[in-house]
Amino acid sequence: MALEHAILVSLLEKPGSGYELARRFDRSIGYFWTATHQQIYRVLKRMESEGVLDVREVPQQGRPDKKEYSVAAPGRAALSGWLHEPIEPESLRHDLAVKIRGAAFDDPAALVDEVERHLEVHRARLAHYLSGELRDFTGPDAPAPLDAGQELQHVVLRGGIAYERMTVAWLDDVLATLHTLGRTSPSA
Repeated sequence: MALEHAILVSLLEKPGSGYELARRFDRSIGYFWTATHQQIYRVLKRMESEGVLDVREVPQQGRPDKKEYSVAAPGRAALSGWLHEPIEPESLRHDLAVKIRGAAFDDPAALVDEVERHLEVHRARLAHYLSGELRDFTGPDAPAPLDAGQELQHVVLRGGIAYERMTVAWLDDVLATLHTLGRTSPSA
């Protein structure tokens, strides 16, 4: 997927400024597709010059006017074309998994701190996803019923939740294995 597609989806969900779009990437879509603020602004400028985005100046009190981006007809057509193209299934390229396998040729206990660090990151991300799900989809303030866009956002979030739960369970298993190997290692 190109950054352009992620930007088109986000702007179709809600038009906004480059700053607002960058914040959305930080808060939600960025968990599935990451980009720096500089990359987002660079791609927005190119997409504007290619005519796939509409831009309007929004006056602001006491601050410079801001640009609000929305998707133009050619942008919708580009996204539609991409949505109908097949994509390759994701491959799991996982540096930590290679390190874990490589630990058989070194001291497995040396990986404990690194695995614990990854575990904390995934636990925090899972908590963030669950909080967002409660806030936006399942809690008392969530809209009912959800519209099609909200249903699709929720199903992607549920995929993220399932992935993080699986990853946390796997890392717990890795830690248990490393601790067991540390107790049975001849150097222990």
